[in-house]
Amino acid sequence: MTGSRPPAAAVILLHGGRETGLGPPPPGLLNLPAVRMRPFARAVGRATARDDGAIDSGGAGDVLVRTARYAHQGWNGSREDPLHDALRALDTLRREAGELPVVLVGHSMGARAALRAAGHPLVRGVVGLAPWCPADDPVAQLADRDVVLLHSTRDRVTSPGESRSFTARARRAGARSCLVEIRNSDHAMLRRAGAWHTLTTRIVTGLLGLGPLPEEIATALRLPPAAPATHGNLDLDRLAPDGSAPGGSGPGTFIGNC
Repeated sequence: MTGSRPPAAAVILLHGGRETGLGPPPPGLLNLPAVRMRPFARAVGRATARDDGAIDSGGAGDVLVRTARYAHQGWNGSREDPLHDALRALDTLRREAGELPVVLVGHSMGARAALRAAGHPLVRGVVGLAPWCPADDPVAQLADRDVVLLHSTRDRVTSPGESRSFTARARRAGARSCLVEIRNSDHAMLRRAGAWHTLTTRIVTGLLGLGPLPEEIATALRLPPAAPATHGNLDLDRLAPDGSAPGGSGPGTFIGNC
């Protein structure tokens, strides 16, 4: 790191992968899951840049933005390879930058790795994009963490229903959690890509205390542990950039009871 002052926070991005695959990810532009995360890295980097324009190696200004490197393409059952890659990235960051708050941003398999790695002492929050959330995955590690999941209602690769259940399980385990559902999109986040990038950036900066969270998300994160799963579900199309409902001045609306 070459900036004039040490970083105050960091964001680590974890791209998607496969259920199984022991070979290494392909290089460069051939690694499509990694390429999909580049716009997120750029958007977060721009949003966290210092006013004086100073840039630290690997990040922008006071917030480092890094991408975890995978040794293998797949999760690979009990090997849980991306989880170990995520923990290794966090340990490396800790050695290099010390104790600083981290938000993990993961897509699909990378979201599963981020959620599993959230018990690391540096992690303050997780943003899961089209996450892979098996019903038997543990949630105890999410206690006292902020967890915001974004999922397309038309995803045919990972299950929006499992994400809804996961947020409720995480809340009961002591997490502050909610789900934002995105209509008319897809697992690869290509349809409505700008909405994915913009909302993710607003959530990341909000969780790091660099800007306000959308009001509805902040409210959902304050729900009590016993709140039903539907109480923490939000509809992207009822969230405007200023936190009000599109086309009106009132607040956005929860899906289900609130």
